[in-house]
Amino acid sequence: MKHRLHAAVLAALLGSAFGPELAAQQPSPAAPAAPAASSAPAVPAVPAAPAAEPIPIDDIRLLVEIFHKVKSDYVEPVTDKKLIDSAIKGLLAGLDPHSTYLDADAYEELQEGTTGEFGGLGLEVGTEDGFVRVIAPIDDTPASRAGVQAGDTIIKLDDAPVKGISLNEAIKKMRGKPGTPIGITLMREGVEKPIELTLVRDVIKIRSVRGRLLEPGFGYVRVSAFQANTGDDLVAQLEKLKTESKSALKGLVLDLRNNPGGVLGAAVAVSDAFLDAGRIVYTEGRIEDAKLEFDAKPPDLIGGAPLVVLVNEGSASASEIVAGALQDRQRAVIMGRQTFGKGSVQTILPMNNNAAIKITTARYFTPNGRSIQAEGIKPDIKIDKLKVADFNAEDGAFVKESQLDRHLENKDTKDAPPGEAASDDSAQRAELAKQDYELYEALNLLKGMVLLQARSSPPSG
Repeated sequence: MKHRLHAAVLAALLGSAFGPELAAQQPSPAAPAAPAASSAPAVPAVPAAPAAEPIPIDDIRLLVEIFHKVKSDYVEPVTDKKLIDSAIKGLLAGLDPHSTYLDADAYEELQEGTTGEFGGLGLEVGTEDGFVRVIAPIDDTPASRAGVQAGDTIIKLDDAPVKGISLNEAIKKMRGKPGTPIGITLMREGVEKPIELTLVRDVIKIRSVRGRLLEPGFGYVRVSAFQANTGDDLVAQLEKLKTESKSALKGLVLDLRNNPGGVLGAAVAVSDAFLDAGRIVYTEGRIEDAKLEFDAKPPDLIGGAPLVVLVNEGSASASEIVAGALQDRQRAVIMGRQTFGKGSVQTILPMNNNAAIKITTARYFTPNGRSIQAEGIKPDIKIDKLKVADFNAEDGAFVKESQLDRHLENKDTKDAPPGEAASDDSAQRAELAKQDYELYEALNLLKGMVLLQARSSPPSG
């Protein structure tokens, strides 16, 4: 009798998974993927069910037989719910690193991450060889402040090995009540011994867009994650920079380094901010609803001013959509290091038990038809990961003609008006070079692009 009961349970379960009942469930619209749970952008619609295929009866019989054997012979009693949940998780985890089952708690946490506030460490993670790999730390969080880096591999959480547990379980361990500590052990390329850290959980409030003026007329905007409101926040930040500059921006650096991705619509909005026409990105999948195309609309919010985009190995998914679109459309110079290579789209499908499944439904392509999957975006100009230990503008200074005794005066030299000394930004440049060498080089390139644009423009009047 028990065997028949388990067979009936599995048949019902697999009927929902493989048969036309999936379409009849009418799940609510999918929530967008959260940056803290996945580096993948989410399609804001639930795809229709594919045509029913023949049910693999023999394979189902094998699954039912295994279910029965585990239920009856496992060393400790196991509930039907635990076995069924494990079967669902295994079914999805075996597909790719980004498809997974989200129980009610995990689904709620994912939605919290999308809105930009949740409790945890501030890490975007994925799986690799059974371990949890850091895709990118989120700006101004316990993880970033402790020095966790993109590419680090997490091998232990509170002295418990991570290998073998699901990504959702690892995320659940890292999240928790603000103010509570957690031990984290990392392996880092080029470092022989494991790195042991103790992080204190905090309320993670992701401010996805920040900006400032690097120099008069030269703006800097950092997008740390792609959330539902990122597009609007970018527009507001650009307006703020224009106001501070008291004129149109001469050029802009868009910083997408260590941005793990997020919502597809936000990536489209950020790309559209700098394009006035043409394709941004398109997706292709097996079902019709997974085939989407997004085009830009005017205006270009910085009026065609030169644009440099900074990327690195922690730039993933939605970040790569933006970089790929601006690169293909020849709207920006991409600078930095080759990106992560996350070129697939995940859809969140809510289930009737307040849980959800996240499955890969499509691949996305740049305007020129490039797939980023496992390849990433190659920058136009590569910058190695370097740090300037010290920078002194006076080092290597030479004696100039004007410093020689009895030098001839230049009669054409005009004195500056009283109170207006010649500007010297050497100290500011030196500080930027020490703090962020890549940004320092990006600003130099941007200045060159502005100068070239000015010289190539026909004279007015």
